[in-house]
Amino acid sequence: MSWQDLWNAIFNFSNYAELLPLFRDSLLAGAVLGVVGGLIGTFVMMRDLAFAVHGIAELSFAGAAFALLIGVDVIAGSLVGSVLAAVLLGLMGVRARDRNSIIGVLMPFGLGLGILFLSLYQGRAANKFGLLTGQIVSVDATQLGALVTAAVVVIIALAVLWRPLSFASVDPDIAGARGVPVRGLSLIFMVLLGISVALSIQIVGALLVLALLITPAAAAMQVAASPRLVVLLSVLFAVGSTVGGILLALGGSIPISPYVTTLSFLIYLVCRLIGRRRRSGRNGRVRSVSAA
Repeated sequence: MSWQDLWNAIFNFSNYAELLPLFRDSLLAGAVLGVVGGLIGTFVMMRDLAFAVHGIAELSFAGAAFALLIGVDVIAGSLVGSVLAAVLLGLMGVRARDRNSIIGVLMPFGLGLGILFLSLYQGRAANKFGLLTGQIVSVDATQLGALVTAAVVVIIALAVLWRPLSFASVDPDIAGARGVPVRGLSLIFMVLLGISVALSIQIVGALLVLALLITPAAAAMQVAASPRLVVLLSVLFAVGSTVGGILLALGGSIPISPYVTTLSFLIYLVCRLIGRRRRSGRNGRVRSVSAA
């Protein structure tokens, strides 16, 4: 493949004006899921659940693959697999060490089940590939309605539980001593995380879900200290990555996930450089004041 062929496969906007109106539902779905990913990602970072996201994604992939095999809605299968994994982790993995060991057991099991179901599936190869790399460009009005409904449930639940969940995430011991139901909140959050993982798989697939639920929040924490500003930036970064990735993917012939993950990574890289420069500047001023 020549460099020109490679460039045309990644960026080709010759019929972009005609294609853009056809993917309005996909753009709306990407924006909604970006909001969900940005919100839930801040709590994932506070609660140190990045590894859990990957573990839930594997069982969500298995559920989606099984749904594809038996001919039912893939989103429903993905949701069932995610929620089951999230509830199991919430019930069994109270301590970080226990949770990580359980995730390490679930990940290969879920991935193995998913591969088994895909190997038994005799339909289009693109459907198999979409579960791993995302397929949001094929979202129709019915799927958009289901995605929006699930996203609204997650957003409303987070809004209701925001203060006690934040308290329990920052300092669970003190929160428990103050009467906050830490274990119950943890279980509820894991269910919400499972729903978010299942929705995010529609964009970036099971293998790259961390780019939507982890990277935007991690980038926001590099440049902001205020909790509200972290949440706002996390949502903006997630929406920018998803919508921007979809817009770029419309002009190419490769899956959407590389665009989303690349944008997300570039945002994180810029934020990390800004954060390091700020910290270096503060450290330099402190050393100057100390010397004086």
